[in-house]
Amino acid sequence: MALAAVSAAYQVLRGTTGIFTSQSTSLLSRARALYACSLNRRKMTSKRKTDHLERTANKFRQEIISPANVCGITDESATVKRVRLAVANSEFSFKAGQWVDLFIPGLSTVGGFSICSSPGLLEKEGILELAVKYNLHPPAHWIHTECSLGSEVALRVGGDFYFDPQPSDSPVDLVLIAGGVGINPLFSILLHVADLHEIRQSTGQGFQMGNVKLHYTAKNTSELLFKKNILSLVNNFPGRILCNFHVTQQSSPICSELQPYITEGRISENDLAKCISSDHLCYICGPPPMIESMCKQLEGLHIPREQIYFEKWW
Repeated sequence: MALAAVSAAYQVLRGTTGIFTSQSTSLLSRARALYACSLNRRKMTSKRKTDHLERTANKFRQEIISPANVCGITDESATVKRVRLAVANSEFSFKAGQWVDLFIPGLSTVGGFSICSSPGLLEKEGILELAVKYNLHPPAHWIHTECSLGSEVALRVGGDFYFDPQPSDSPVDLVLIAGGVGINPLFSILLHVADLHEIRQSTGQGFQMGNVKLHYTAKNTSELLFKKNILSLVNNFPGRILCNFHVTQQSSPICSELQPYITEGRISENDLAKCISSDHLCYICGPPPMIESMCKQLEGLHIPREQIYFEKWW
């Protein structure tokens, strides 16, 4: 099963296809220059905090850098903006769970954000979505304070964390474990799972998807991103897609719609034991301490290490 990329070598960035504005052409040139600069910085010894390009320099990256226009901005929560991007290059693609380098005009810092939409949305409509939490890091700050409809950016896909089963693969069950904004790549995987179910139901062909259980933890229900979308998937695919929301600092009443899915407290080994077997594939994304804790719990439940995939964000 094609679940992890094997190439991490630096690749020469090839040109994109199509006709773009002069600003887009300049942005693409700047993106290549910034990446080359990051490779040079890796050779220097320094105690400064590393940036996204340096931290992920050994990760798989696609060759294509594509211009994109912001075509939608909504508030996913009080601190998270969901951004829709119309991707200009028809050859641009990604696998559910991967991230993008985000190149922004006027910023020397390159953003790194997990994609929260499905590969199917890109294939059908040329749209990719990001959900970005507010902070002072320049790319995130730009999205919250300067980004507007029509803003031009450039994107490149990267990452070794993804779910990409092929039609001939055997059915597989998944457990997805998310903490905070770590839901982003797992929501992409969940949407992809729904697409796989729909293809199988409508055509009788394609990958035969097993069941998926999502465990998602946040401080409170207001910080549970995509919760309405997730519950819609649960209702549309009963018994196939399941979820449990965990809240650790809930102070307000929980609405009746969410109550059946809420557990107060962190995700525990007992919670995982109820839905997991040694055949499951497990995907985890969240803060590093949470990932380390979840990996230990899964190993304690006799999940083979090679069936545990995780994405750490700093």
